Amino acid sequence: MSYRNLRVLVTGGLGFIGSNLAIRLVELGARVTIVDPQMAGCGGNPHNIAPICDRVELISRDAGDADQFAGAIREAKVIFNLAGEISHIHSMEFPERDMLINAVSQLRFLQACARHNPGVRVVYAGTRQVYGKPDYLPMDERHPLRPVDFNGVHKYAANMYHDMLSRMGLLDGIVLRLTNVYGPRMSLSIPCQGFLSTFLRLVLTGKGLVVFGDGKQLRDPMFVDDAVKAFLLAGLAPTPPQRTINAGGPRALSLHQIARICARLAGDLPVELRPFPEDRAMIDIGSYFTDTSLLAETFGWKPSVHFEDGMMTTLAYYRAEMSHYLDPSNPQPCCGLPEHKGIPHRLTYAAL
Repeated sequence: MSYRNLRVLVTGGLGFIGSNLAIRLVELGARVTIVDPQMAGCGGNPHNIAPICDRVELISRDAGDADQFAGAIREAKVIFNLAGEISHIHSMEFPERDMLINAVSQLRFLQACARHNPGVRVVYAGTRQVYGKPDYLPMDERHPLRPVDFNGVHKYAANMYHDMLSRMGLLDGIVLRLTNVYGPRMSLSIPCQGFLSTFLRLVLTGKGLVVFGDGKQLRDPMFVDDAVKAFLLAGLAPTPPQRTINAGGPRALSLHQIARICARLAGDLPVELRPFPEDRAMIDIGSYFTDTSLLAETFGWKPSVHFEDGMMTTLAYYRAEMSHYLDPSNPQPCCGLPEHKGIPHRLTYAAL
């Protein structure tokens, strides 16, 4: 099977992973429609699709407004569902906002998919955050689910919407639970989007890095090209026996190692260890790295980009495109969304 001339819908297609996926789909000959409202705090950036802007259709709507773009849903052979908010900190500060974006909007979108294109393949960007603090490592799909923040709770709800509607035969859903993804087109100007975007913002502006705790916490960063490959395989594969599958990077590294690699590649910048701030300690999960054996078995996928190589590519991209991602006059924006407390105004559907 091939994506050539296939009609594909990408929600969140102006965001980080969604834009990289859309670019690759266009390169493969797909006919791509992007749905993205550029909601504050969610990372949508029109420059992300600059290489393909004249070859895609862009619908500036929230995914929850799906009946307003029913025609695009009806025509899609594959739907890649990457809409949402990823900030764990924001979810704790504005839990209703996170619920509306990551749960309510998702439910409405999937109900519309079931009405307008029953049985369509939908590949959803889930998160390892649903597992919470690991009982064992590497983390496989059998691990208990104990999210430590509202983002994990609401993303788990969306995971279950995809699963339940698929069991009912209304959709053909697959959920990829992603580890920390990094690479070109990450948002750098939005605070609280994770440690990798923070590290990038700091080293690109010549600042040293701070690692909270002892720096021994493990992560398995996954380069965005590897994540895109997993989505592409999931989009066209036969329906797998298990619909929720972990996706992670090639190697577990400590946060201190990750920081040192970023700092060295950016010019031997300093790295400092500090105690956890109280708000971060509450939602820290300790170490995490992924068991990707089910993904390898199901789709023949394995990560191929090692962290140092991926970070070199990422830094080179931002050095060439910096003006589109970071305002030099405000290189370290404060955390929080003061103009969007409570319900964000960019969620437009009528029930709100």
